[in-house]
Amino acid sequence: MARVPLVGTDRIPGGGPVIAVVGAGLMGAATAWQLARRGHEVTLIEAYDIGHQHGSSHGSSRIIRRAYADPFYVRLTGQAYEQWRALEADSSTPLLRTTGGLDMGEDRDLETIADLLTAAGVPHELLGAEEASERWPYIRITGPVLHHPDAGVVDADQTVAACVRQAIAHGAEVIIGARVTGIDVQGGERVLLRTEDGREVVADTVVIAAGAWLPELELPVPLPPLEVTQQQVFHFPQRDPSVQWPTLIWDGALHLYGLPSGSDGGPLPTVKIAEHDRGTLTTANTRSGVVDPSSRTRVSGFVRDRLPGLDPAPVAEATCLYTTTPDEDFVLDRHGPFVIVSPCSGHGAKFTPLIGAMAADLATGRAEPHPRFRLGRTA
Repeated sequence: MARVPLVGTDRIPGGGPVIAVVGAGLMGAATAWQLARRGHEVTLIEAYDIGHQHGSSHGSSRIIRRAYADPFYVRLTGQAYEQWRALEADSSTPLLRTTGGLDMGEDRDLETIADLLTAAGVPHELLGAEEASERWPYIRITGPVLHHPDAGVVDADQTVAACVRQAIAHGAEVIIGARVTGIDVQGGERVLLRTEDGREVVADTVVIAAGAWLPELELPVPLPPLEVTQQQVFHFPQRDPSVQWPTLIWDGALHLYGLPSGSDGGPLPTVKIAEHDRGTLTTANTRSGVVDPSSRTRVSGFVRDRLPGLDPAPVAEATCLYTTTPDEDFVLDRHGPFVIVSPCSGHGAKFTPLIGAMAADLATGRAEPHPRFRLGRTA
């Protein structure tokens, strides 16, 4: 876990509109950074420590890619890359690693994705099985493949740390170990936040970036239906440590993703493989943290059958949380003094600094929410 120097406070200092951000995972940390670097008065409140492993934002590896079968998200990925570079420049921290990415599987609509990437000017190749097998011999390829050379890996832990560090550098206050247990709107405008340790924070606008804890907060906001699931990931050793693996998206009988593990897989090169679906219903406070053995069996079987360049016995495994909307779009909207940021339905990490910018725009009145991200769209 990346360590971040922190500044604590029992109250927000006066001097202009005050914005509180609840939750310092990827989206909350990015929102605090975007607001602070614009000169706004910001307090970031986190129930645990910065970089904790209780939610959805921990770990050393997330996929970043532009290969979506939806022009809306293809466009957003382009904007996200620009914001990632801004965060890297502001924090002097490399966060992205380009590996290239492969999309495949009998249920993956590669032609549609290729057409959308062409329209957006994104480099890519559609390859047959034989040519793809020659280029990636450590993957058993039996059908067409879409290669996207700009795909890669984002370090989630380092991203949270960089955002919080830079938010502080730009003047934000950070309170850690303070769970928000009371939220009261005063006079229809300002909001009083109470924490379980007795703190009180008053803000003009409150950004709620609580992830899987969002359904459990008592908010005067009409939330859409949200499903929290515990997911599991597995790290498999590379048979050839010198190989640079691409990211993988596989849609078929199983729906999986894969990417280089980073430090999560241990000291030797490993690849993280996980199911995107089939999570276990839970809540943020009742999750077991115990890996589902049936998922381990399915994923290991896939590795044995399709990824001969990996040892099918995982050397590390972990759980995390998805918070998913019915349409799998994000939630990013304003309701009175509240801005609700995420849930990201299991695919939001690649957009982190962009979502932070969009949330900052909502919090400061610079923009209206996108219709696809409105609170009431599926309620």
